[in-house]
Amino acid sequence: MNSYLFPVYMTTAVLIVYVTAILAGINAAIIMFIFSISPVFVIWMVYRVLTANVEVKTTFDEKWYEDQ
Repeated sequence: MNSYLFPVYMTTAVLIVYVTAILAGINAAIIMFIFSISPVFVIWMVYRVLTANVEVKTTFDEKWYEDQ
C-alpha cells in the first residue's frame, strides 16, 4: 500500500464509524469526541496526499478534454 493512501483509508474509516455511531444512537459524548478529532484526520490526509512523491506524466490540458 502506498504511504499516501493510508491516511485516506483512515479518514474514510473514521467517517464511516462516525456516521454509523449517529445512526446507531450511541452516546452523544462519543459522537462529539469523534467529531472533534475529525479535523486532525482531514488535515493529516490532505498533507500526506499533497506532499506525496508521485510523478504525474500527463498535464491537466491533456486529460481535461479526453473525450475529444
